[in-house]
Amino acid sequence: MSESAAERAIADALARGEFDNLSGSGKPLHLTGSYDPDWWAKDLMRREGLDASSVVSPTVALRREADGFPDSLRDLRTEEAVRTVLADFNARVAADWRRPGVGRGSPIVARMVDVDDLVAAWRRLRSAGEPVSDG
Repeated sequence: MSESAAERAIADALARGEFDNLSGSGKPLHLTGSYDPDWWAKDLMRREGLDASSVVSPTVALRREADGFPDSLRDLRTEEAVRTVLADFNARVAADWRRPGVGRGSPIVARMVDVDDLVAAWRRLRSAGEPVSDG
């Protein structure tokens, strides 16, 4: 049986001691018992100290942002600033609608917000006498 070029190169490197004292030597490989197609993403998240709740799809992030309206607009000083934020939000929702869907089942959809309704809610928050920061 002949030795391949790769086997010969490995044997030569072993003889030179190039595999001695490698970082991670003697440490577990963290292999799972079954095949997981997302192993690389899960391993990256573990190494980077991320948890699954902090990594969400753009659509879910948009829905969470919309859930914060109008409270998240409270510190904006002018109606023009509120309208600018909401127009930007609606533009990002429209861009999300154009993103190709992936996977099976019904897609999660973010909804555009009614700018006039949220401006009115912002006005009520501002006039309620609650303290507003100078932001």
